[in-house]
Amino acid sequence: MKASKFSDAQKAFILKQGDDGVPVAEVCRKSGISQATYFNWKKKYAGLLPDEMRRLKALEDENAKLKRIVADLTLDREMLRGMSSAKALRPARTRKLVDGMLVDWGVSIRRACKVLTFDTSTYHYKSRRIGQAALERRIKEICETRVRFGYRRVHVLLRREGWMVNIKKTRRIYKALGLQLRNKHPKRRVKAKLREDRQEAIGPNDIWAMDFVHDQFAAGKKLRILTIVDIHSRFSPATDPRFTYRGEDVVQTLERICQKGGYPKTIRVDNGSEFISRDLDLWAYVNKVTLDFSRPGKPTDNGFIEAFNSKLRSECLNANWFMTLADAREKLEDWRRHYNEDRPHSAIGYNVPIALHNPRGAASPPS
Repeated sequence: MKASKFSDAQKAFILKQGDDGVPVAEVCRKSGISQATYFNWKKKYAGLLPDEMRRLKALEDENAKLKRIVADLTLDREMLRGMSSAKALRPARTRKLVDGMLVDWGVSIRRACKVLTFDTSTYHYKSRRIGQAALERRIKEICETRVRFGYRRVHVLLRREGWMVNIKKTRRIYKALGLQLRNKHPKRRVKAKLREDRQEAIGPNDIWAMDFVHDQFAAGKKLRILTIVDIHSRFSPATDPRFTYRGEDVVQTLERICQKGGYPKTIRVDNGSEFISRDLDLWAYVNKVTLDFSRPGKPTDNGFIEAFNSKLRSECLNANWFMTLADAREKLEDWRRHYNEDRPHSAIGYNVPIALHNPRGAASPPS
């Protein structure tokens, strides 16, 4: 508002002339003001001395300033309504919020940054980082091929291909592309307790784990897959699919793979009818193999094969359609070779390639 050219003392003198009986028209003519201005002054300052008028004006200015502050705070609350200000956001996300305030509320950049407690220099900052489109494209290609791989296994494959990238950057890009997986595990009310007399595997062909996985063809016919894994080296000697399995079929598969890679000392199995059969018991007795049976209703006693079966199902069975038995054998064999030769194994670590299985029984150090 434009400041008046009359001081408080001049206003008080003009009003006093009118109070002394001088006609209002004469007072206004001599002072050069309109009668409306005179009566506005009289309504506002009637009976006040110059000092009192100055104090009143100061109070009015202070009151107007407080009103502006209250209005600003109210507007700040309205702009912050619906935003999660308690959680620290990344600069890119906060920039988007500032841009939204500029469009929705018509405020300045400084005002929006002040409301969000965001530094204006950070808002105006332009990244000088080189482009990473090629790396993003390669990560997408890996995840399209291996749909169940997390960012750690993707990082191992990138390092094998020669990408000099930090695992934290791999994780950041992996998450930004929306490739993260959601694995829901059932809550365990009681902690699993294994038998105390079990020994850990100390080398290849020391302890194997064996179980069955069920699946079906595209036409709906049932399929059973015998899965075997070496607990020490994580090497899988066989994933053999058949329509039905009996004890002699298990013996036939074991004999075929043991003639190539040697016999194990112990095989951990559950209490299925195929594993408690006389054929398998006789085979184990002749070849001096110990059958370590799980406790009934305790699948955690054979947790290694359960973990292997979950990887097989998520990465192979759920990702492929099986048309015939020959087609199933081919796809399962391709996945088994990938699992043994290329796939990073968590037991050995993510920073080195996996150790290949030595069929003669001697442990091979990771290359």
